[in-house]
Amino acid sequence: MATQRKHSVKDFNPYITCCICKGYLIKPTTVTECLHTFCKSCIVQHFEESNDCPRCGNQVHETNPLEMLRLDNTLEEIIFKLVPQLREKELHCEAEFWRKNKPQENGEEENPKSPNPKDNKDEDENQEDKDYHRSDPQIAICLDCLRNNGQSGDNVVKGLMKKFIRCSTRVTVGTLKKFLSLKLKLPSSYELDVLCNGEIMGKDHTMEFIYMTRWRLRGENFRCQNCSSSQVCSQDGSFYQSYPMVLQYRPRIDFG
Repeated sequence: MATQRKHSVKDFNPYITCCICKGYLIKPTTVTECLHTFCKSCIVQHFEESNDCPRCGNQVHETNPLEMLRLDNTLEEIIFKLVPQLREKELHCEAEFWRKNKPQENGEEENPKSPNPKDNKDEDENQEDKDYHRSDPQIAICLDCLRNNGQSGDNVVKGLMKKFIRCSTRVTVGTLKKFLSLKLKLPSSYELDVLCNGEIMGKDHTMEFIYMTRWRLRGENFRCQNCSSSQVCSQDGSFYQSYPMVLQYRPRIDFG
């Protein structure tokens, strides 16, 4: 009878750790040119200084290596299953970071502490739950209706009266489709396609992912006043755009 072989997590460390920060891969992002994978924040920060892959040294892109990055959601789920409590720790650290770095007006504390420590704890938990996505980096989007040259659905899907929105960079295409269906009063069974630069976006793509990997007109000369970054502020994670990212929507086309 064959015996079952057991492996410890450290046996997989060469495959699930980032060579830049030496920690477990967080939001693992693969360079499509050479298929090497790094933490998303690590590789984005590296490409601010160099266009070469930090592992193999090959040039990723002559001008904009961020175009060659792809988020690996499958690997992320595997790592979270392999490493106990890693997901919970990352969510806690991220929430704590945004809580501490949330902008304050007039230099005053946003939530004054009450004399009772128990009240403070409950208040902090409620505030964190309430403002969790408000603390996320925000992105400006223009939603354009793409006509299908008279094909079915054109009379149902119309342009929005207010097509400019601002939302969290974590918003997914699936959530955006629900927003459009609500605004356009579409039947629940009605399907939409969302496109960026003519490419159909997957329902799990976040606005941040599309902005960093698909949007071609990010405005390289537009820089943050705090840290001089041309894309994302290193201090508060805010996006700095010279103009909104344009996404198009249309009735779902069945190519089958």
